[in-house]
Amino acid sequence: MKVLALFSLIAPLASAVVIPDTDKVITYDGYRVVRIATHGRGQAIEKRLKTLNAVQYNFDTQERIEIAIAPEDLRKFEKMKLEYEVLDEDLGASIVAEGGFSPGSAGRKTISSLNELTPAAFPDLTWFNAYQTFEKHQQWLVDIQSGFPENSELIEVGRSYEGRPINGIHLWGKGGKDSKPAVLWHGTVHAREWISAMVVEYLTYNLITGYSLNDTQVHSILDNYDFYILPVVNPDGFVYTQKTNRLWRKSRQVRSSSCIGTDINRNWPFKWDTPGGSSKNACDETYRGEAAGDTPENTALTKHAETLVANKGIKLYIDWHSFSQLILLPYGYDCNRQVDNYERQMSLANGVASAIAGASSAKTRFKPGATCPSLYKAVGGSTDWMQDVGKAEISWCIELRPSGGGGNGFILPANQIKPSGEEMWQGMLHLLTTM
Repeated sequence: MKVLALFSLIAPLASAVVIPDTDKVITYDGYRVVRIATHGRGQAIEKRLKTLNAVQYNFDTQERIEIAIAPEDLRKFEKMKLEYEVLDEDLGASIVAEGGFSPGSAGRKTISSLNELTPAAFPDLTWFNAYQTFEKHQQWLVDIQSGFPENSELIEVGRSYEGRPINGIHLWGKGGKDSKPAVLWHGTVHAREWISAMVVEYLTYNLITGYSLNDTQVHSILDNYDFYILPVVNPDGFVYTQKTNRLWRKSRQVRSSSCIGTDINRNWPFKWDTPGGSSKNACDETYRGEAAGDTPENTALTKHAETLVANKGIKLYIDWHSFSQLILLPYGYDCNRQVDNYERQMSLANGVASAIAGASSAKTRFKPGATCPSLYKAVGGSTDWMQDVGKAEISWCIELRPSGGGGNGFILPANQIKPSGEEMWQGMLHLLTTM
């Protein structure tokens, strides 16, 4: 997602030389990431930058522009005499240093169903030492469910455009499955946001191990809510970031001869065609699709949510993203409207932020607020749909580490996976026991 100057959305400048959509591995070697001070002249400066082969990070340019510039255009950029600071001297090197595997090295095994996989050992915390391939994420779901068979089941809510399963796990406590209000978590709707899948799985791991070890707090949580957890809801885009282009954002649905992908989080069938907050251009990063809910991924996610609404309802929805360290409430489509229970949601969000800050010596700060007007306008988003159509009592998007592009942005080092999970676990313990 894009969030003012704090949030980085890798998107080509409107008239810049766009990196072609190809199966050739894109390394970003030599790309320099800079933060340009705009002093209120963002539009004028953007117009100058359009001549560069570059990838822009943020859309709100009132104070700054964060942009990755191709090595062949660095000299041209220097001649513009803009005020800037360097955030990353070599984006390609940061991608390699991120760990786990190098671009293009991800496995190509296709699994049509989790039923094809045989459980191995129950996972341990070493899983969170590195980023993982999509295939390994699938195996992880099978392995962790096998260690909690009486209170969980694997779920598949649908298929992606390229036919990959959208998998997850359903957890419950006393009373049996589907007997309590739902907690629904979505991860990795934007393909490059790898940390979101890892944090969602860290929370899942703690729920299962805590319940198995008779942790009274976790028992209370699982005895009161059914959890439906989907760590990777954009599998095609996620696989593409591992094989070809680490900074790919959208799905992989073919839209034209030159444009691929839809922003699944601009495709939800609620206020989809509200002006502003999404793009009608199929080549843009925030492309909303040709019609509301016209992506197979969104169709699957919507239908799954509707079944939860028709059963016991949705108590809590969280769409996990990176980055900016934000807790975002609806609404995105209307900057003049607040949710009916705004004060309650903000109180809970402030409590989560305080629990996160107290979880480590780093005192990581998360900022709560309504998506618009305090942050930005976005239409066709999941949190707005869940709030008004899904009637969720609490509907949030949480933007994980780091706070800004200077902290590696989407390319978050693997040694921050566990700290991200640990602080968010403390935040969720507070939320799930007080909401």
